[in-house]
Amino acid sequence: MARVIHVFRQPDRFIAGTVGEPGDRTFYLQASEDVRTISVTIEKQQVAVLAERLGALLEEIASRFGADVPETVPGELVDVDPLRVPVEEEFRVGTMGLGWDAESKAVVVELLAITEGEVDETVVLDDTEEGPDAVRVFLTPAVARAFVERAERVVNAGRKPCPLCGEPLDPAGHICPRQNGYRRETDLTEE
Repeated sequence: MARVIHVFRQPDRFIAGTVGEPGDRTFYLQASEDVRTISVTIEKQQVAVLAERLGALLEEIASRFGADVPETVPGELVDVDPLRVPVEEEFRVGTMGLGWDAESKAVVVELLAITEGEVDETVVLDDTEEGPDAVRVFLTPAVARAFVERAERVVNAGRKPCPLCGEPLDPAGHICPRQNGYRRETDLTEE
């Protein structure tokens, strides 16, 4: 079967979002342009890494290429709306790629479907017929900054971490390895 690459050159929206309750959330990245919307499933840690690396890339392109990168998100780009429904998974993200397209002055995010074997890095940001399905999104630096801010908010909206071990706290209590398995029976809503 031929590889499918979904390209969004001027997306109306590119966001991270979740479905489910904290502790049982599924993370998605969703790109929309006109009437077309693609949703891909991604791990929470991948969202955090993508936001971190995208933020670092924005700093680099500002200093290295003199790109106009806003320090904060312009008000009209703040997106707090939920994912567009229905949320139908196109694929699960395995490999991610980031780049800078100097010609269009856009950050390029490429999300490749998870595969059984190793992914040859030549298929990232490439249009070959071989390789995993992909989503390629071109973002202005301001839209990329908005993505970073929202992604960080989504990642941090989960369960509070234990102050001792950093693992997520459950409403029913927490078996903390730093306390040799002692279970704290406290109401987490009091904090």
